[in-house]
Amino acid sequence: MKQLVVISGKGGTGKTSIVACFAALSQNRVLADCDVDAADLHLVMDARVRHRELFRSGKKASIVSEKCVDCGECERLCRLGAVIRNGDAKGKDSDSLHIDPIVCEGCGVCYHFCPADAIAFGETVSGEWFVSETRCGPMVHARLGIAQGNSGKLVSVVRSQARGLALKHGLDLIIIDGPPGIGCPVIASVTGTDLVLVVTEPTLSGVHDLERVRQLASHFRTRTVACINKCDLNPKMTAHIEEHCEETGMEVVGRIRYDKSVTLAQIAKTSVVEYSDSPISLEIRQMWEHIGAP
Repeated sequence: MKQLVVISGKGGTGKTSIVACFAALSQNRVLADCDVDAADLHLVMDARVRHRELFRSGKKASIVSEKCVDCGECERLCRLGAVIRNGDAKGKDSDSLHIDPIVCEGCGVCYHFCPADAIAFGETVSGEWFVSETRCGPMVHARLGIAQGNSGKLVSVVRSQARGLALKHGLDLIIIDGPPGIGCPVIASVTGTDLVLVVTEPTLSGVHDLERVRQLASHFRTRTVACINKCDLNPKMTAHIEEHCEETGMEVVGRIRYDKSVTLAQIAKTSVVEYSDSPISLEIRQMWEHIGAP
C-alpha cells in the first residue's frame, strides 16, 4: 500500500484542487482529508456521509455544585484564570464558582487539590470524523471543534481509518490532502508516507514556505517533490523557485498555470480534470503520470 500526501506551506495554494484531480485520475484509492481544522475536500468530491463518530480527546474541569463548599482553593490554584465567580460575569447575580471551558486547558490541578472532591474532570468531545462515499471511492475526513486542540491526534485517527478501509477493500493507494504549515497536524500527515508533494506559488513567501516544508519532510526522510501552481502569474519568481529546488535536490514535477475553470469546477462540485479539457487539465494529467503510484 502506497501513501501520497499533498501539503503546502500555507493555505490557499491549490492543494485540495490538485488532490481532487488525483482522485479522479487514479484507481484503487482511498481519500483522506487530514486538514481537520478546515476540511473542504468533501465539498469538491460531493461526499455522502455513511458513518460518523465523535472524537474525544483531552479533558476539561467543571465544578459539581452539589459538592462545592465555596472554599476558593480552585480559584487560588488556577494559573490560567479559568475559575471565576458567576457574580463577576455579566448578567450573573450568584457568587458561586464556575470554570470557563474555553479558558480551561485541562491541567487537572483543581481536580487533584480540591479538598471537597467537587471537581469533575471528564474527557471532552473535540470534534467528529466521518467515512463518506464519493464518485471516486471511499473518503475519511474530520471536523475539529472550534478552539479545540489535539489536531495531530485527529489526523492520526483519519489516517488509521483510511488505512483500514484500504485493507478491507483491497485498495493500494491512499491520497492524503494534508494541512498547511509545518505544525503538529502536518507532521502527523507526513510520517510514514511514500511521497510528499508540496504545492507552492510564485511569490516570495511561497519560496520561504516551500523551504520550511522541504526541511520538515527531509527530517522524516520522505521523498519530496514540488508543484508550482499559477506559475504564469510571476515567471521570474517561478524561475527562482525552480533554481531553489534544483539547488536543494527537490524535483519540480508540475507547473500549473492560472485558469478560471478551476473555480468553475469547484462551484460544480467537481475537479477541473473532470470539468474541462482545458490546458490546465492537461498539465495536471501530465504531473500525475510523472508521479504515478508513489
